[in-house]
Amino acid sequence: MPRSSDRSSWHSVAPALIVMVVALLGAALQPASAMPAEALHTSPEATKPLAGKTIVIDPGHQLGNSTHLAQINRPVNAGGFMKPCNSTGTSTNGGFPESTFAFDVAMLLRAQLRAEGAKVYLTRYTNSWSRSGPCVDVRGRLGNRVHADAAISIHGDGAAPQYHGFFVIMPGHRAGWTDDIYASSRQLGAAVHGGLVTLGVTVANDYGGKGYSTRTDLGTLNWSNIPIVMVELGNMRNATDAAHMTSPAYRNLRYSRGLAVGITRYVTHH
Repeated sequence: MPRSSDRSSWHSVAPALIVMVVALLGAALQPASAMPAEALHTSPEATKPLAGKTIVIDPGHQLGNSTHLAQINRPVNAGGFMKPCNSTGTSTNGGFPESTFAFDVAMLLRAQLRAEGAKVYLTRYTNSWSRSGPCVDVRGRLGNRVHADAAISIHGDGAAPQYHGFFVIMPGHRAGWTDDIYASSRQLGAAVHGGLVTLGVTVANDYGGKGYSTRTDLGTLNWSNIPIVMVELGNMRNATDAAHMTSPAYRNLRYSRGLAVGITRYVTHH
């Protein structure tokens, strides 16, 4: 039995302990929405640099375009004028197709952007002899439909063999078509250019040697209402570029990573 003095001490402390226990139990039973913000678990995805960003990647052409000539030659609206739906693309002298090159780089780039938290859409998810397209107008409109922050169209050039290196194609100013994205696309183009240079990709020795071109006749660019550029990552008819473009390591470590650096720079600052 406790002494009387012990009993009186206990009676004085007990109410305070009961209040404390009730308070702790009440906090533990609160729903997550009622907890202070700092106490909630933060998803790792929300802390990634591209969280909340949406990117569209357009892998140029399609492997089966050359076997579906009727489909790809049909005229479509390319921005206030008619052009063929698509084209066959080029290849290296050894037969490595531009469509396969573009698709591989696009898939690598997609994985890298998604790893940084971005939502990524492709204009095509296959590289097949049995498929053609999509047409240039469909490619250009995808970014509008998914409310993308930026879009990039990936290609390989088929110029004379003395030319080499990459260049970025930006939409020219066309009233009613590209005037809303003309300036922002040039900013995206500069960021993509810088990303490729950072990863050691050589700038083209044509188009003035600066690695930029402006076009008003490309439906993929004209139909876009969000910042967009097209990039010719190398000349498939140049021996040095062809060696790079057929190398899985170069496609991963230089081309796709350079594009990822440039796109990330743009969308995180605009």
